Amino acid sequence: MQIPEINTLQMNRTEAAHTGVSKLSDIAGAPLNSIPNAAENGVERTRRSFEDYLLQAFQTMNQQQVDVSNLQQQVITDPDSVDLHDVTIAMSKARMSLNLAQSVIDRLVQGWSEITTTR
Repeated sequence: MQIPEINTLQMNRTEAAHTGVSKLSDIAGAPLNSIPNAAENGVERTRRSFEDYLLQAFQTMNQQQVDVSNLQQQVITDPDSVDLHDVTIAMSKARMSLNLAQSVIDRLVQGWSEITTTR
């Protein structure tokens, strides 16, 4: 198979909103404010960092732990107002989220140590 000159290769774009322009050569020399962006095309994107995802996951895990603690206190102070099965289910959810968080932390530490040792 012979490939013609590299300059003649064209990239197929499936949707104009992905790039905002039809050809890469359209960007060259154009002022930055004249290039359409995703917000002008009606596509609104929210970007969240990895840190945001981790913080939200830890806040959820913490809230589950607090909910279990509150349910346990409620069982002690007013046992008729709480079903014991709800307490058991909440404890299982909190334990599972804590185990998952511990696994994620272990994997992050393991990955970081692999990155630092390969340098």
